[in-house]
Amino acid sequence: MVRIDIMPWGVNPPHTHPRASEILTVLEGNIQVGFITSNPENRLITKVLQTGDVFVFPVGLIHFQHNVGTCHSVAIAALNSQNPSIIGIANALFGSKPDIPTDVLRKAFQVDKDVITQLQGKF
Repeated sequence: MVRIDIMPWGVNPPHTHPRASEILTVLEGNIQVGFITSNPENRLITKVLQTGDVFVFPVGLIHFQHNVGTCHSVAIAALNSQNPSIIGIANALFGSKPDIPTDVLRKAFQVDKDVITQLQGKF
């Protein structure tokens, strides 16, 4: 289990747990949650949760939490594995060691090399 504190307008950025589903219970505040279904649909499922609401993130899917209120939000998350792992999407793509080749990321995101270099520099 983990306690998640999110400041007003703060974000727990997109990530995945490759070995666990997650159930999130909002203790305080309003939190927008969402996950993206798998290929080929890649559909965003999202909802704004209020105090007392519960939401499940399926195993392995990219998901996030976003405080959409002006007050501090608190949630408790439970995962159904003692070793769920966590993969931060941006960290994995732009902060890998060694770097993913710029040409691969440039083609994947359809942007200039300079954009990829700038993003890699932030991680």
